[in-house]
Amino acid sequence: MKEELVLEAGKTEKTYWKDLWRYRELFLFLAWRDVIVRYKQTVIGLAWALLRPFITMVIFTVVFGHIAGLSKGDTPYALLVFSALLPWQFFSSTFSEASNSLIGNAGMISKVYFPRLVIPMSSGVVGLVDFLISFIILGGLLIWYQWMPSATIIFLPLFILAALIIALGGGIWVSALTVRYRDFRFITPFIVQMGLYVSPVGFSSETIPEKWRLLYSLNPMVGVIDGFRWAILGNTAPIYWPGFMLSMMLSILFLWSGIRYFRSTEKTFADII
Repeated sequence: MKEELVLEAGKTEKTYWKDLWRYRELFLFLAWRDVIVRYKQTVIGLAWALLRPFITMVIFTVVFGHIAGLSKGDTPYALLVFSALLPWQFFSSTFSEASNSLIGNAGMISKVYFPRLVIPMSSGVVGLVDFLISFIILGGLLIWYQWMPSATIIFLPLFILAALIIALGGGIWVSALTVRYRDFRFITPFIVQMGLYVSPVGFSSETIPEKWRLLYSLNPMVGVIDGFRWAILGNTAPIYWPGFMLSMMLSILFLWSGIRYFRSTEKTFADII
């Protein structure tokens, strides 16, 4: 006698978080598929993950470092910029992938049950792969400028996790909103573009007046970028800890609220998408 699996309304709600673990193989499959598709469909493959941050660093160094005259202090400006580009591109890549992930997997959502949260969360793996590849350039820059990282680099995983929380928090929110309001597909690139200029990538957040630094830290990527610079460059790029703590509290709150909103609208995805 064959066993039948019957999905009733409300039944899966009680086991949802257990189902996330049960569907871990689906998580790994989606993550691996996204990585393969991302590089297989590019002409220069993995080299793109190296060229994109390198070219961006060169542009920032020429425009802001030499023309605008922001390359002050003993720290090489290229190192200052690239140590900020690493977390920013990790965030932007993960946020963008997660934001459009539900629309990109509409066929799966409309045909079979699984915790939909698996889809945007798996997007973080693609951003992490890009990040690890880009780290090769950082190693080359450190050797070129004969810059020895300090002991603070052991805290780098903390700031990588912080960037992931911010990216997934925003991505989960926008992915759920995009299902209902397709305009968010056009808003996401605008958010990423504007965020690059209002975040301390081409400059140090120390240039912000002290009385405004806490308010400036309402942009959660400010604390993460400062943290990356501090971890990689040491005390030559001190971190503003009150701002970092504020950024982290807001990021965790944003992730929690994003998951709650996602869960409240998840049951309608198959009907709308």
